[in-house]
Order: sequence, then C-alpha cells, then structure tokens
Amino acid sequence: MAVRVATVAFEGVEARPVDVQVQISPGQVVFNVVGLGDKAVAESRERVRAALIASGLALPAKRITVNLAPADMPKEGSHYDLPIALGVMAAIGAIPSDALEGFVVLGELALDGALTPVTGVLPAAMAANARGLGLICPKECGAEAAWASREMDVLAPRSLIQLVNHIKGTQALARPEPAVRAPAGDLPDLADIKGQESAKRALEIAAAGGHNLLMSGPPGAGKSMLAARLPSILPPLTPRELLDVSMIHSIAGLIAGGELTDRRPFRAPHHSASMPALVGGGTHARPGEISLAHNGVLFLDELPEFHPQALDSLRQPLETGEVAVSRANHRAVYPARFQLVAAMNPCRCGHALEPGFACRRQPNERCVAQYQARLSGPLLDRFDLQIDVPAVTAADLVLPPPAEGSREVAARVARARALQRARYEALELPGVAANAAAPAAVIERMAQLDGPGTALIREASERFALSARGFHRVLKLARTIADLDGAELVARPHLAEALSYRAGLAAGRAAA
Repeated sequence: MAVRVATVAFEGVEARPVDVQVQISPGQVVFNVVGLGDKAVAESRERVRAALIASGLALPAKRITVNLAPADMPKEGSHYDLPIALGVMAAIGAIPSDALEGFVVLGELALDGALTPVTGVLPAAMAANARGLGLICPKECGAEAAWASREMDVLAPRSLIQLVNHIKGTQALARPEPAVRAPAGDLPDLADIKGQESAKRALEIAAAGGHNLLMSGPPGAGKSMLAARLPSILPPLTPRELLDVSMIHSIAGLIAGGELTDRRPFRAPHHSASMPALVGGGTHARPGEISLAHNGVLFLDELPEFHPQALDSLRQPLETGEVAVSRANHRAVYPARFQLVAAMNPCRCGHALEPGFACRRQPNERCVAQYQARLSGPLLDRFDLQIDVPAVTAADLVLPPPAEGSREVAARVARARALQRARYEALELPGVAANAAAPAAVIERMAQLDGPGTALIREASERFALSARGFHRVLKLARTIADLDGAELVARPHLAEALSYRAGLAAGRAAA
C-alpha cells in the first residue's frame, strides 16, 4: 500500500498539484525517487535519510520507492524533502497514515532535521486554499503563507521533530500571523530637486496614468534623481496587486521572513543585463526584471547602452502585460505589467545639444543620430512621454528648496488614480487600474474629443506621423491630464499638452 502526501510543482506563478507516493516493499535495499525530478530532487533522498536519523528514526532495510505524480511533469527544487520524509514516516508507522490528509506540504530538510525556508510558499498557500486544504511549511515561511487566508490551517514547525510532536498531540503549534515589512525609511523626495519644473510635471503625469517615460538630457541634469523619486509619488499597492506582486517575489525568493510590503516595486538593472535577466529565463525559466517590476516601475538608466536585442525583447510584454518563457521541456508565463522609465544622454559625450559645443569626431547632428539609432523605432513608439531634461544652471541651484514636494504631488496622483480605478471598475474591467492599460476601444469612449480637439489630433497625426499605437497613447495621456485636472471631458488644452510630450525627441530622430 502506498502512502500519499500532497505537494506542488511550480509553472510560472502557478502551483500545480503533485502527489508524493511512497511505497516500502521487500527486496533490494534501495531508496529511489522517480517522477522527472531535477538534481535537487534526486539529492533529497540523502537529506531525508540524514534528517530521519537525526530525529531518531532509521530507514528499514527494504526497497523504498518514491513517485512524484504526475510523472511527466518536471519537478524542480528542494521543497520536496519534507513531503518525502513524512511519506516515509507514515509508511513505516512513525506517524498515522491519515495525519497529513487535508494538507499541502513543502519544505527543505537540513541534515539535523531542521526545516529551512523554500521559495514559492505564497503561491502554494493560495493553491492549497483554493482546493480547501491547509499548508505545512518551514517556520520562516509561515508568515508568508498566512496571507493566503485567515481561515485555512497553516502549520509552520521549526523541525521535523516539532511537526511530529504536533501530529501526536504532545506539542501544539500556533498558527502564524501575516507579517508586514516595516518601511526601510523615507523615500527620496521631489523637494530635493531644484529646477526641472517641466520634468517634474511629466513625472507626475506618468505616475498618475502609469505611462512610460523617456528622459533625454546631458550628464548631471537630474534624470536619475527624478526617476529615483517616482516611487515617492506612486500610490500603494491595492490588496489584489499586493498578492500578485508577492507571488512573483515568492517564486524568486525575494520575500525575507515572510514579510510583505505595499510599496510598488522599483527595479533598476545595470545596462549590462542580458535578455534572460530582463525578460526571464535561464535553465529553470525564472522570472526576470520585468516580472519583478510587475505593478511597479522598471528604470533603465543609460538606455542606449543596453543590448539592442534585450531592449527589443521588452516590446511584446509592454503590450500584453505578460511574458512567456519557453524552454525545450518547460514553459512558464509570468505577469509583466510594468511602467517603463528610461534615461539617456543625447549622444555618447552627452553635450551635443548644448549651445556652442562642437564634437571633435564628427558633426553634432551625426553624433546624435548614431547614438540614438541604437534604439529601435517600435521601442520608442511605446514611450508615452518623451522629454528633454536640460542642464540645471547655477541660478537654480542657489535657490531655496521648492515648497512643493512628493507629499503634495502624491495626493494629486492618488486622486487621479482613484478616478481611473472607479471608471474601469464601472466598465467591469477589474484588470485595468490606470489609463495606460486601457484597451484602445475603451479609451476612445473615455477620451471623446470635441471638434477643435479632433482637428488638432488629425493635424498632429500627419505632422508627427503617429502610428495607430501612438494615436491611442496620445488619447490615454490626454485622459490622464484631464483626470489630474478633475475634468470629466478631455479638452483641447489636455490634448495639446499630451502631444507636446509625444514629440519630445522628434528633432533627434529626424536627424537619424
């Protein structure tokens, strides 16, 4: 008779049910683990053997067969240690065979029988709760699992012995409580930036509607400072967004101590990052930077210095809001609805557009054209706001700090986001929380133009050669500007301001 213990295998952020079947039978003394497991799964038998011996149990001199069903699904990771160990213990009669019914089990075993943290506990807990089951996981992961539901049973022992004592009734384990990560400190404030009022306005619009932003300017103009202060004006994550983000971070092993936070992710990879690092991949199809930035911000500094193939790989996720990572024997789909913010110099030296500057290698126009040619047109077309950030003068730097900081801007952004959320909930579009994610057909209804506005966008479309995507992105941007003003209808001034941001790098592209 085989003993069965429920656990999970991960495909992207989905936790698929896996049945750990343990059978002990007479025959050659061997411990086999079958079921298409990776190296970590194959090595689990040695960890299980050592942990059982440390807990005072010896494996019988019989044939032990462990099957991870379904056998054709790839199994990865060390979280199969605990279900295998408990299955063996139930098979030899150390614990009742029905003690684990109603639980999904995952955890890695140390050689002394202690349970060590594993990744993916939150998706596993969500899947277990959906099936009406409880969860058994290591102590350090208990606070993370408790977020799935307050009604589900969660056991988080420190060691194998502690779990056995709870099963036998000699020791009661308390249910862990959800943990919230304490703020790491105040975020950088917009009040630190002197001058750059037009750039601050563009940053506020980008935050209000979740729009993609590209900043171009000479070195030291404050582009990176502006991007670093974007998180301080973004609204906190909603409960649904919090769970979505935390499930991805759980798979990636980025949740320390099971503590979740409602701050939006802000990822800033170095420009040497490869395509798998950005979009996800590797041997086990892990989530990349765009998925780790889900419902948050992906900041790419020195944009033209990134590999062109890596940048162009962002084009599809920017449209669909998800990325599919496919391998020969594995396919994972990760959410990737992120706000792209990028900064770049106008040329390699960064000063080609300054008055009186002459490049020593070639004419300024050619220098600018060659540098900006590293960026493909389809990628640039996906930036809603493209602005020039001029150098800050000494007259700006000697001024006192501005009176308005992140607190005031964040309040306006929050009001605009609340309007958008209510608008799209009324349209039964729960997956759309900001104007940037609205479908084209919906935004045409939500941003209907009057006669002067229609004439303006028709003329601008011809002058700037707007694509269909660019046309709808201008409408989304105008709708966000109107939301910031609290206006119900999109007027000509809102549209004119949106068009001014769309033409931010027209001169540089014309030179190319």
